[in-house]
Amino acid sequence: MQERLRQHQAELDAALLRAARMAHDELNGSLFRRKLRAPTFALLDAQGLLGRWNGALRTLEIQRRLLLDHPWGVVLEVLKHEMAHQYVHEVLGVHDEAAHGPAFRAVCAKHAIDPAATGLPEAGAPTDDEQRVLERIAKLLALAESPNEHEARAAMAAAQKLMLRHNLDRPAQEAARGYAFRHLGAPTGRISEHERLLATILSEHFFVETIWVPVWRVLEQKRGSVLEVCGTPANLEMAAYVHAFLTHTADELWRAHKRELSIDGDRDRRVFFAGVMSGFQEQLASQKTRSREEGLIWLGDPGLSEFYRKRNPHVRMVRFGGGPRTEAREHGRAAGRQIVLNKPVASGATSRGKLLGR
Repeated sequence: MQERLRQHQAELDAALLRAARMAHDELNGSLFRRKLRAPTFALLDAQGLLGRWNGALRTLEIQRRLLLDHPWGVVLEVLKHEMAHQYVHEVLGVHDEAAHGPAFRAVCAKHAIDPAATGLPEAGAPTDDEQRVLERIAKLLALAESPNEHEARAAMAAAQKLMLRHNLDRPAQEAARGYAFRHLGAPTGRISEHERLLATILSEHFFVETIWVPVWRVLEQKRGSVLEVCGTPANLEMAAYVHAFLTHTADELWRAHKRELSIDGDRDRRVFFAGVMSGFQEQLASQKTRSREEGLIWLGDPGLSEFYRKRNPHVRMVRFGGGPRTEAREHGRAAGRQIVLNKPVASGATSRGKLLGR
């Protein structure tokens, strides 16, 4: 039994090291133009260290529990941090300053790498102004629970307009204080049409940049993708809320559709979901048109675009024609056009600037 356990542990460790090696090679190409030589990889068991670059031994160490217990996006951020140390040491040849000195911070800034190596960039808490806006949005979305359809839709439209005005009026120096990113949803092997449409909804209507990034599902030993959103702290909160709300609502609508038509299986579930997202997208587009007619026109955030390009210097665009236009999709589309964004927070959550509890 002990021998079998040791063999299993050895196989798992080898798989973890292969995953780290593969990620290093991919990041070396995408961020560092292949200027880094492949180091020796090792696993760390120290609780206080997520990763460590040892220049004398040319060894890059990654915590074993980090690889096993955390999402791959967190692992990549720690790996990028250690690769920045390697770049400073081996490419820039800087050996005489503090580990997190000016050269290291410059490399991190250039590539939007977290200099603290916490796994996610520290965006900080929302400003007082963002806090007030989040609380006002939460109140408006609570009003959108009204049984009166006209009142509910008016409340949702008011919340959208408030977000738009806030982003249009936000001072450039406030936005420049920090962007961050977040991964939404679980990693998936195949990106469905409704997931692509949901990503488009977030990028077109909720002031964030979105991209599907590759991840490695360590225990399954399989590749996958996860949705990454970039933006200000307040906009990331709203995007995370909308993503969770629409994912849950689409599932509830599908259950209701099945009951209404006495459908047993889930064969058309994904097609119905795509219709839901398409219908909700049409509703948001109509509101956007009305805002434009009032002179409220969003031209984008140059600071966010720069942050996004630093994180993703080699973006590949993929055209997607969409799935079949079936009866199930049309039912979903009709249901999506009736969605009212509401139910923002649990009690007390707005005081922390969170629109959705973790």
